[in-house]
Amino acid sequence: MSYCASRFHTIRRHTIEVKVGAVGVGGPNPIRLQSMTTSDTQDIAATVAQSIALAEVGCEIVRITAPNVAAAKCLQEIRAQFSAAGFSHIPLVADIHFLPSAAMEAVEHVEKVRVNPGNYADKKKFTVKEYTDADYDRELERLHEAFTPLVLRSKELGRAMRIGTNHGSLSDRIMNRYGDTPLGMVESALEFLHIARAHNYHDLMLSMKASNPKVMIQAYRLLVEHMAREDMHYPLHLGVTEAGDGEDGRIKSAIGIGSLLLDGLGDTIRVSLTEDSVHEIPVARAIAEKTMSLWQVSDTQLSALLPGDGPDKHRAGSSQQRCNSQLSRRDSIDPFHFTRRETTTLALSPNCKVGPEQPPRVIVRVPSIKTLLVSANQLASPRLIDTPAEGLLVRVDTPSDLADLRAIVGAANLTVEFLVLEAGPLLTAADFSPMLKPEGGRVMLLRKFRASDAADLTAFAQFTRTSGHFLAAEIAPEDFAALTPTLRELGDAGLVFTLSATTDSANAAHATGAYRRVTENLHTLGFKSPIWIRNTIGTTAGGDASFLSKLLDASFLTGGLLCDGVGDFVSIETESDVTRATRLAYNVLQGTGARISKTEFVACPSCGRTLFDLQATTQRIRAQTGHLKGVKIAIMGCIVNGPGEMADADFGYVGGAPGKINLYVGKNCVRYNIPEAEADEILIALIREHGKWFAPGPQHAAGA
Repeated sequence: MSYCASRFHTIRRHTIEVKVGAVGVGGPNPIRLQSMTTSDTQDIAATVAQSIALAEVGCEIVRITAPNVAAAKCLQEIRAQFSAAGFSHIPLVADIHFLPSAAMEAVEHVEKVRVNPGNYADKKKFTVKEYTDADYDRELERLHEAFTPLVLRSKELGRAMRIGTNHGSLSDRIMNRYGDTPLGMVESALEFLHIARAHNYHDLMLSMKASNPKVMIQAYRLLVEHMAREDMHYPLHLGVTEAGDGEDGRIKSAIGIGSLLLDGLGDTIRVSLTEDSVHEIPVARAIAEKTMSLWQVSDTQLSALLPGDGPDKHRAGSSQQRCNSQLSRRDSIDPFHFTRRETTTLALSPNCKVGPEQPPRVIVRVPSIKTLLVSANQLASPRLIDTPAEGLLVRVDTPSDLADLRAIVGAANLTVEFLVLEAGPLLTAADFSPMLKPEGGRVMLLRKFRASDAADLTAFAQFTRTSGHFLAAEIAPEDFAALTPTLRELGDAGLVFTLSATTDSANAAHATGAYRRVTENLHTLGFKSPIWIRNTIGTTAGGDASFLSKLLDASFLTGGLLCDGVGDFVSIETESDVTRATRLAYNVLQGTGARISKTEFVACPSCGRTLFDLQATTQRIRAQTGHLKGVKIAIMGCIVNGPGEMADADFGYVGGAPGKINLYVGKNCVRYNIPEAEADEILIALIREHGKWFAPGPQHAAGA
């Protein structure tokens, strides 16, 4: 059984409805938007003010940290003042990590409690110990005793609860048995879930947060698969924790959240940014609106997509399970473990290949043949040396266009590895013969082939092979079957496969699903051809031309496919500015870990536990270390978000006490209680000591 009803269409997962105060989550409700206050909870006035500010920008559920009993007691007055200000309909959530006593106080005052199963009632010792089955059972008994009072009181008061697992803060018993893996995250949540169910308490939702979108996506899928085995249908809260700020934070959040929502998973979301929390809501709303617009598949339509199932697709039960089983049997991608799709190697130039062990290559569309040189010169700027546009894509429609292009290329030394020529429908393979000379550098021809274009497909494939070039074949899923005999005869040598979407094409509705169908079609044929992920104009939902909309589309499509191991070329064709298109492509690649072009920052979004100014500190450290390509630095406001949440960071900068910083190398704290004024310098010294420091080049100079 798979984790979703369809990998090709967005069919929302059936869940029970959980009431958080007056707000319904899951069931028939829309995706609910959440955020969190960043003030000290014991500063009641500031926390109420932040809660009001969040409510006014559309936050539907407000979370507040309760790190101790004193803070938890303040929730009573915060709730009263927030209600008096006219927001009694917006529920408050207490965020609990370590203290059951704080949870027991908080549950008296707010509509929901979030507990972290890796921290709740567990002390972190991280000792190397093998747990026998008897040891493990005793640990679970202890956990049962610690967690049961909160379950019973929540049930008595009608409070909701979120079991919120975090990748890096798993208990010792989980770490020893499963490691810090997606499966370990799932097992951590299930421990608590089984205790709650033993008391017939079901006002539950779950989350599987990680700063790495691939880990986060796999953990949620595994959770749903495990819950489905036990006929459990609780709502999911989605989020990428410690996503960071700016474009990078938005991209990482959109990759993780968007990928799951496109699979029909997720009922409430939070975009965690190292910025003022009011900035999280517009991003969350845009993500939710884009994905909810795809919830259009009716039972009748689903029956047509998956023959043999009855009309009860949205019920939990045998029909849904048969649907899942059909899909899992024919899906070549393992959704629970990341493995990059195996492809053949293509040498695009002496310095640029695609294939195994090669990073995805970046292609940039230029507006026209006339602007080719201008665009190429823009992309040759020294400040883009770490983010090169390796291929330039230009459209050619007539033999005259080809003549103009030949003159331009002949008169200039283009500083790109290869050209991609999009062949208009009136051009034949023979028209390209004067242009495609092997000594002029390799070229990839891009051509769209419909079901009736078998002869053209053969002609273009044979031409590019004999001339030493490559063919990128755009074949829509609905046309693939008709062209399959031709493809079998041709074989996959020198072929790349891709898609584009126009506003009237089926691919525009669910571009990710369309690419997944291409992947499955190639798998059926036994082809290992590279796949080119193109973000085209038609993938922007609702005609929204904002940069945020383009960023989300690129994160959903390119980011989601890369996290599944699919994609050898990428292009962001929704952005006409070639430098911005290039930057966005590389930022999406960075967000998925598919290609690293700069320092990676893991930064928490701040809350009442934070011990320093996260925004200012993150920007200050970025200014000093942002040139360290491939280095991952975690900036955490407190120990709760310290060695845990920075799971795979190289270095950590963590609040240890007011005005004091702890520095980590990996998960090991190597310097304690450093005065904040000295911490930056000592962090850089640690980076030097471990051989990961180098001086910034001219491309990193201010204003470059």
